Amino acid sequence: MPNYVFVLDTNKQPLNPIPPARARELLTKQKAAVFRMYPFTVILKHAVHDPTPKPLTIKLDPGSKFTGIAVLEGENVIWVAELEHRGWQIKDSLGSRRSLRRSRRHRQTRYRQPRFNNRKRQEGWLAPSLRHRVLTVETWVKRLCRYAPITQIAMELVKFDTQKMQNPEIDGVEYQQGELAGYEVREYLLEKWGRKCAYCDKEGVSLQIEHIHPRAKGGSNRVSNLALSCERCNIKKGTKFIDEFLKKDSSRLEKIKLQAKQPLKDAAAVNTTRWALFRALKEILPTTTGTGGQTKYNRIRLELPKHHWVDAACVGEVEKFNLLTQQPLRIKCTGWGTRQMCGTDKYGFPIRHRERKQIHFGFRTGDIAKVVVTSGKKVGQYIGRVLCRRTGSFDIATKTGRVAGISYKFCTSIHKKDGYSYAF
Repeated sequence: MPNYVFVLDTNKQPLNPIPPARARELLTKQKAAVFRMYPFTVILKHAVHDPTPKPLTIKLDPGSKFTGIAVLEGENVIWVAELEHRGWQIKDSLGSRRSLRRSRRHRQTRYRQPRFNNRKRQEGWLAPSLRHRVLTVETWVKRLCRYAPITQIAMELVKFDTQKMQNPEIDGVEYQQGELAGYEVREYLLEKWGRKCAYCDKEGVSLQIEHIHPRAKGGSNRVSNLALSCERCNIKKGTKFIDEFLKKDSSRLEKIKLQAKQPLKDAAAVNTTRWALFRALKEILPTTTGTGGQTKYNRIRLELPKHHWVDAACVGEVEKFNLLTQQPLRIKCTGWGTRQMCGTDKYGFPIRHRERKQIHFGFRTGDIAKVVVTSGKKVGQYIGRVLCRRTGSFDIATKTGRVAGISYKFCTSIHKKDGYSYAF
């Protein structure tokens, strides 16, 4: 079941989203035209008298790597998406540039003197990799508000209490099997261990929280000492030390020890950006919040699978809802490229220079185009991302791979570059 289609009137004001069959009928009868491909939006060619659009709610499940988005009309989920962030790419790029600058300063070459004392960070400053998460979610909320009559926002204001996660005994918290108790800790462990048994990689079974260093022999409740195990492995391990339990599987033993010491980067990223995102969304529309435990409780109670867009639909107070779509739009942040005119190798030496002109024959790299080749060795139809060259010979990146040497004469732009790539 695909997503509903957004509709605009002749004045570009949002109307009620419609099912894909209804949109196809309007396009076939030429009563509407395609306004935008992603998200798919049509614009009517005739005026609508006395339009009374139904109010919609957009729900968000913010995460460090993915953000789930769901648009609801009452109890009906009509549009869903998963937004993939590029915060770690930004962090790696900044780290690479930093190392190149440092290496240049240690050479006997001309360089700009480092400036340390003339910089001051504003109050509420966020690192670029974290600020990116807030800005991309804000961008998509504003974009959806332009194409749909959204009147309310609901977001998951989850807080990973890293102090409790490291040592739950601070407040005497044990892992009771209550309805909501310990859900944040369990959710973190599920993400950390890939939702499978750490000892046998079994998936799709009930997983139990297991102490790597047994409690009976002095082990603590720190999250670095917790793993997920199926019932069979948990009983088999018992109170054995992990070195004794996995003495015949040294590779798995090293893997578990390494993974157990991983830092809480994802939890820290969510904690840092949650209030900045809430304040940004509050400036757009009235915003309500829900907890992470409440989201998981709703999903388990409704017996729904684990997906980011499903978590978004389960945010807040939920009695029930109808899934009218189960085909999320996959949105991946790709960025707008780089402003760096001089490319360097891994040692920081210049190896290439980019020209200032980006648009060639009406296209630029990142546009999505439909290609119909009528002659030559590459006859056929292709849809994908364009990689432009000033010679007019383009490459098309499709789902099945890259098609090289396509003339611009065969290309028709269907979606201009906007810093994202799309898939279903």
